[in-house]
Formats: sequence, structure tokens, C-alpha cells
Amino acid sequence: MESSSVAPSDPAAARGISRRTQSEVYRAGISGARPRVPVDADRLEESARKALSAEAFAYIAGGAGAERTMRANREAFARWQVWPRPLRDVSTRDLSIDFLGRHRPTPLLLAPLGVMEMAHGDADLAVARAAASLGVPYTLSNQASVPMEAVRDAAPGGSRLFQLYWSADDDLNASLLRRAEASGCEAIVVTLDTHLLGWRTRDLDLAYLPFTRGMGIAQYTSDPVFQQLVRERVRRGADASAPPAPPVKLTPKTVAAGVMIARKGSVLTGAGLRENLRSPLPRAAVETFLDVFSTPALTWDDLAKAREWTNLPILLKGIVHPEDASRAVDAGVDGVWVSNHGGRQIDQSVPTLDALPGVVERIDGRVPVVFDSGVRQGSDAFIALALGATAVALGRPYAYALGIAGEEGVREAVRNVLAELDITLGLSGHTAIGDVRRDALREAPLS
Repeated sequence: MESSSVAPSDPAAARGISRRTQSEVYRAGISGARPRVPVDADRLEESARKALSAEAFAYIAGGAGAERTMRANREAFARWQVWPRPLRDVSTRDLSIDFLGRHRPTPLLLAPLGVMEMAHGDADLAVARAAASLGVPYTLSNQASVPMEAVRDAAPGGSRLFQLYWSADDDLNASLLRRAEASGCEAIVVTLDTHLLGWRTRDLDLAYLPFTRGMGIAQYTSDPVFQQLVRERVRRGADASAPPAPPVKLTPKTVAAGVMIARKGSVLTGAGLRENLRSPLPRAAVETFLDVFSTPALTWDDLAKAREWTNLPILLKGIVHPEDASRAVDAGVDGVWVSNHGGRQIDQSVPTLDALPGVVERIDGRVPVVFDSGVRQGSDAFIALALGATAVALGRPYAYALGIAGEEGVREAVRNVLAELDITLGLSGHTAIGDVRRDALREAPLS
């Protein structure tokens, strides 16, 4: 986790990531350089708003309905306070954890975020390289902008998990998991809460869904099973029994969308833009994706199929209710991921931090518990860990940083969260993440 910009002789290098980070920032400041991305979480989001297109920012930052779940996720952290405990020797601190059979240098993961090409051209490649440089596992989205094999090649030393949106086609699900295993992913994260797409008001107001432009479907178009589904769709032709699709008005934006779809279709056709504009395959790929993306018919009984498709550990993401946590463990999964999708699926959902203690109690240490939704800074991660999370996943902040400053932006944003976590650990009187318990916190008095 050393930064190449900190001199080896710097005494701060031996004092933990918080001191290293402060030294790096303040040393650079002598010559007038400032951090590439804002350190403050609110300023980071505001800078991303200015850096990104309106459509990209809405897609990344937005939530479901009136976005009350997003606010509730953040407000839940305000209900807890960290006890400062001085006069303890905290000169050496250990952020490491054991997770999924490996010793990890930190308790942080990067949550799966799709369509990162909306934030930056290097997309998932930049995120993977930044995560690898910090020893943080990256959960690669099923809706990534580049195939999982390309991410492996971009950061061969990085630790990766693969997130699966359970498709309506089981052959496709099996193929994606085989590829994840072959490309070096360490676990499968099955996301359960997006079997219906949330009512995302910002996207609806802009009438913008990136998948309809061929964005965020690289895992699919690079998959041999999906490619066969596309070819079969073209061979079958239009379904005469289906109601006709409403006509799309021809505008400059329509043309731009068509060109983008054609460019994305090269993996299917092996041809250039001109040929792709004539080929039915690129457009059929988008239509096929929209048909198979997920299934509302998924049930607990279906999960057993995943064991047939892969030998990797399986985590279930989107668990909030304690009864679902119990059932997940009874189903033999290897981990539970407490998440409400960052508030993107249900408006007025239960905040994940409020749900975490009940899930942890029900699981009783039988499998690891990952936590996300509402995490913006290191003190947030500390609170979640104190309430029983094994690991904490960071989402929107790294996407904002990617949009502002690419790979280096992601590295700085993730580093800043780890640095603040390290400081919070020490100032609370602890020297190891594994020693942090509920007694490190006090419930905030009711106002």
C-alpha cells in the first residue's frame, strides 16, 4: 500500500496509511500542488457534478423515487458516535482482516458499479488498477464497460470478485460464472435486489438509460452464449405476435445513439463502423440484453444452480431482513452482503446501517458480512465495522473520483477513506480492526 510519491526515507512511511497520506498531501502542497480530487465527501460529489454530463451524474448519483432511502442511509450513520479513548499505545495499527480464505490488508472493498464509461473512458480498467495499487478487492460489475478478461489483464495482480445479475437465460449465467472463474475472480456476488429496475426519477426525467445506447453491456457482448442469442434473434426476425414498438423520432440524438450502438457492436461483427451501421447485430444485442438482463421469477430454489456453475465462493448481495440472512446461511452461501443498492431500488427502504446489527446477530459469525450503502468516508466504515460488518464496500465516491481525475482520482479517493479509517481506529484507542466492537460506539442522544 506504499505510495510511489512518498520517499522511502520519509519517517511517515512507517506510521500507517493516515500519516503517509497526510505527508504525501502536505509535501506536495509545498510546491503548490493540491489533491486531484476533493477530500471532503460533499465537495467530491459537487465536483463530480461539474465534471460529468448531466446524464452520467444522474445515473451515478441518483436514487429511487424521492431518494428518501439515500438520505436515510446517510442519516443512519448520524445515530452513532465514536468513543475517543486516549492514553493507549496506538503507534502501530493494523487494518487487515481475513475474508474469503485470504488475509487482506484492509477491510475495504469496491462495490460493483456499472457503466463506468459514463464517468471516464478508461472505466473499469482505471478502477481495477487503482484498487490493485492499494490492495483493495474490486467487485467487477456484470454491467461493466469492458470484459472481465480485459480487467484481469489491466491489473493482473489485483484481487477481484464478480457480481452477477441473474439473467433470464441460465446458459448465459453459467457462461458468465465460468468466465469469472477462468479470469481469476475470487468469488461470485449474486445481486438479488435488481430483479425489477428501480423507479429512478433522475434518469426518467432525462429519458436516459445507458443500456439502450449499448453502454454497460460489455460482459454480455463478449460472451459466446450471449452472442449466440443475438444471432438467433436476428435469424428469427421480428415477433409478429408482439405489439409493435413505438416509433423513434429521428433527431441528431437518435443518430448519435445509433452510431454508439454500432461502435459497441464491433465485438459481434468483427467489422468497422460503416459495416456495423448496416448490420442488424449491434441493435439486436441491445434488444437481447434488455430481454434477458434479469428475471423477477428468481427464487431461493434457483440459487442451487449457481453451485453447479462454479466452485467459487458465493455471496448474496441485497440482504436486509434478518430472516433472509438466516435463509441465506441455511442455503449454504459463503457470505451475506447487506445492501439496499445505495438507495437506487426502493424509495423509503430500511437503511442498511439500521439493518446491519440484526443481520449480524442472526448470522452469528457463520459467514462473513459485507456492508454497503451510505458509506462516504473512513469514519462511516469504522461505524459499520463496529456494528459487526466483516468488510465494508465503497461505491459512489470512487465513481465521482473517476469522473474527476480518472485512475489517480480513484486511488486518492479510496486512499482517503482508508487514511481516515486508520485515524479513527487509533483515536478510538484501538490498534487492530479485528478488535473493534460495538462498545467503540455510543448511540447519539435523541435531539
